[in-house]
Amino acid sequence: MPRLAAVNEQSAPPATPAAQGRSPAAARATAADPTAHPGRASAPRGGWLWALGRDLINLEWDPLPKMSRPRWLNRLPHVAVGYVAVFFCFLTTEQLGDHYGVTGGPPLVAALLTGGSIVLAMFRPMAGWWLGVLAGGLGAWLIQADVSAGQTWPWTAGGLIAFAPVLLLVALRVPPRVTIAAVGVPVVLTGLAEAFLKPAHSQSTVLSALLLYGVVGLLGYALRATRLARGKLVEQETLTEEERAQRTLLEERTRIARELHDVVAHHMSVISIQAQVAPHLVENPSEELKENLAGIRENALEALTELRRVLGVLRSEQPDDPANPHHPQPTLAELDDLVDNVRSAGLEVVTEIAGVRRALAPGVDLTAYRIVQEALSNCLRHAPGSRVEVGVAYGPRELHLCIANSAPTRPAPPSQGAGHGLLGMRERAGMLGGELAAGPLASGGYEVSAVLPMDPKTKKD
Repeated sequence: MPRLAAVNEQSAPPATPAAQGRSPAAARATAADPTAHPGRASAPRGGWLWALGRDLINLEWDPLPKMSRPRWLNRLPHVAVGYVAVFFCFLTTEQLGDHYGVTGGPPLVAALLTGGSIVLAMFRPMAGWWLGVLAGGLGAWLIQADVSAGQTWPWTAGGLIAFAPVLLLVALRVPPRVTIAAVGVPVVLTGLAEAFLKPAHSQSTVLSALLLYGVVGLLGYALRATRLARGKLVEQETLTEEERAQRTLLEERTRIARELHDVVAHHMSVISIQAQVAPHLVENPSEELKENLAGIRENALEALTELRRVLGVLRSEQPDDPANPHHPQPTLAELDDLVDNVRSAGLEVVTEIAGVRRALAPGVDLTAYRIVQEALSNCLRHAPGSRVEVGVAYGPRELHLCIANSAPTRPAPPSQGAGHGLLGMRERAGMLGGELAAGPLASGGYEVSAVLPMDPKTKKD
């Protein structure tokens, strides 16, 4: 726990105990659709077939996204794909040599093309797809003359499966119509090759290709749709959080305006009454004095009328609302009652007052009370069973506040609040030209500290 002795007349403006969170703009950037490219914005005027052809020959850079968590495993998909590429590279060489008797340089080229297509599809999906089609065609050409009875053609068993990772990487990052074409083209080419060039006694692979690649295409489409939906959800949650924070800030400003309306209206009323009574306190007042005091009273009443007309709409119509004119605004003089209420709720609270207590400007007094009140409410909600220290220090020109709690002794119940109480506290402190900082402590607790000027007119730009 921090020592409250540090909250004294010489204390400096508070430093933020913890860095602020990430900007909402960063969460919106991570939710962006990685498949969005300028070339895919709209279909050309030539029709959907022309647009599909454009998408199939789109070789632009589109890397496979990294895992968001855990962070130290964010490159795991890339490592796994690299391992698959090496595996199928060796498998292609082994099958062409052992099962079909094709040796030398051409099988090595086919194997490198097969593995390279998987690696390339991680970064340029359509380029990897074309390379995979080329590798399949080269393999079919190499084994055509050496196919024995019962062996598959135009795909080898390994080549048929090796093209599946390429299709999956493509389906993860392209629109559904391109996925359908990427699945259909190799199946159609396989069927045409078997219809016109199939060696005698070889086994057909067109049905196997259709089933395997169809399932892979559906899987990739489902994963892509899930990822995009999750990204849209994160984006929507970010926007909702920003809107909630803005709404909370506006509500707090409205509440501040209502409270200041009461304070200003009270002082304007006092000015009006004093101006009315002043002539009776002076023996034989001159006509000029009477006229000046009457003018002061008239201006005060006009200002009070305008103030009520402009800000009166902000007043709650609920009779039990603290902003109701029948409820006086609280001050630090009522701090003991506030602390007693918190203690009765089961929280251990100790207070310490430093410096010479003196009257404060109404706005400063009200703001200080509200900051302490909100900080204690947060302790009740988020740190049950903790010990809270409240420090108030009266400096020569500034009022220092510090509310710190220890680590909670039991789990906090789910909170139904908006979670933006700090916004209101910062808004109140900033309105007076003061500063407020809040953040966790190394001991597991939390601290809110504020510095408010005794005279708000001394606000520094």
